Formats: sequence, C-alpha cells, structure tokens
Amino acid sequence: MSDRAQVAVSYDVDNEFFRLWLDERMNYTCAVFDDTDDLEAAQVAKLELLYRYGRVTPDSRVLDIGCGWGANLEYLALDRGVRDVHGITLSQAQYAEIRRRDLPGVTASCVDYRDYTPPVRFDTIMSICMIEHVCTPEQARAGEAVARYRDYFRRAWQWSRPGASFALQSILRNRAPRIPADIREVGWVTYQIFPGGMTPRMQDIVAAVNPYWEIVEVRTRREDYRRTCEHWRDRLRAQEQQIRDRWGGQLFADYDRYLTACIRAFEMHYQSLAQWSLRRIDQI
Repeated sequence: MSDRAQVAVSYDVDNEFFRLWLDERMNYTCAVFDDTDDLEAAQVAKLELLYRYGRVTPDSRVLDIGCGWGANLEYLALDRGVRDVHGITLSQAQYAEIRRRDLPGVTASCVDYRDYTPPVRFDTIMSICMIEHVCTPEQARAGEAVARYRDYFRRAWQWSRPGASFALQSILRNRAPRIPADIREVGWVTYQIFPGGMTPRMQDIVAAVNPYWEIVEVRTRREDYRRTCEHWRDRLRAQEQQIRDRWGGQLFADYDRYLTACIRAFEMHYQSLAQWSLRRIDQI
C-alpha cells in the first residue's frame, strides 16, 4: 500500500496546480467519451455510469474509497441528491479541498483505508482508480498482489450491507513494454509520479473479488483514457507559462513527460482501464 508520504508526492503538489488542467470538478481519472469529445461532459458521463453501476439512489448510504478532491462526492450530493455520502483519502491536500467545498450530506476522513472505521454499513461502495495504491511494485513482484486486493475487497464487504453494490474503476496493467524507451518512461512514471503505486492485472482482480463480490459487468476503456490524457496534456500545455512562473520549469516538464508517457502506454496496450459493476455475495 502507498504510504502517506508517497501519496503526497502524487497528489499534494498544490491543489491550484491540478485545478489548472483537470476538469472543473477535478476528476483525476478516466472520462467516458461515448457521446462527446468535451472533457467536462465526458467526466460527468463517467460519474453517471458509475452511479448506475453502484445502483445508487438518493436514500443510499455511499462510501467512496480514495475520493480524491471530491469530484464524485460533489456529483452524488449536488447532482443526484444523495443525502449520506462518505469519502476517504490519504492525501492531506485532497482532504483540505473536500472540506473547502463543504458539500451537503458529505463527510470525509483523511485515513489509510486499512485503519478506517466506518460510521455505518453502506448500501454502495465506490472506488475510482484507488486500487492502484493497494499493492506496491515490490509486493507485486513478491507474489502478494491477489492477497492484498482480496483483503481490500474483504474490508469493503465488511463495511457494506447485504445486497450492496460496488462500482469500481481501475487502471489495468496489460502487456509489458519491450521497447527500451517505453520501458524507461513507464518506469519513470511508476517511481517518480506515483511512488508506491502499481496497476493491477485484470486477472488479479477477477481472482481477488472472490468470495466477497460477484462480477456483474465489466467495460474496458483503453481509448477513453488515452483521450483523457490527451485533454489533460493539452490543458497543461495551455498553462505552461503560468506553471513555470509559479512552480518552476521542472514541474511542467515532469508532468508533460508523465502525460505523454501515459498516452503512449494506452496506445501500445501497456495499460488499459476497466469499469466494474460488482454485487455483494451475502452468503460466504
């Protein structure tokens, strides 16, 4: 699991830096471009799809594991009128942003999910590209990935009510690069931008949900994430001078390099993206 210091490297750069090139709500995950090429609309489409995957209603008690800066919390509370929404994040900067938004019916905790004590049992669990922080590269190489993902799904099972749903979105590690330049860039992103993080393989998640959750539906969106990263890089480059003036040239160069590497990774099938609709198995 990524620790607090590693998470800070990834997400605590400066909230205003991320605000410059993410969408208005600050979704930092793959958008859905089924019916649009507009990033703002595509991010709302992603949130709507996961809302449906989670079978959420205004009366649902919802937990968002790894809730980021609160994009999904805001969508649930303001767009969908969900009255009881909880979020957890390990990032102090993201937690500060959620508190600043002061959303109705929303509470958040800055805590490692392994130390979380839920106030209630939830009707819906949601987690949008957080599972990438559950297993480190070193743990994956030691053969611990499935066990760590299974523990994550076990905890979600324990926090949920009978009949609950789980809307999960995860980056996937597909084939390993063989081109030296691509190996270098993927490794650089892994250790410099997301230290302690590791994208799971699809087969690891399929194995790890058992015996706690049934897979109802899976949709992959490799091309959508490529397009999302292209939008982010375009927006980053449009703000280049401001970023250089405010945070220095190295930060701009690092994030331009990172987003370029991500675009390449999705193009070359090194990585993909999956959206999962899971249903709780009550008899275990």
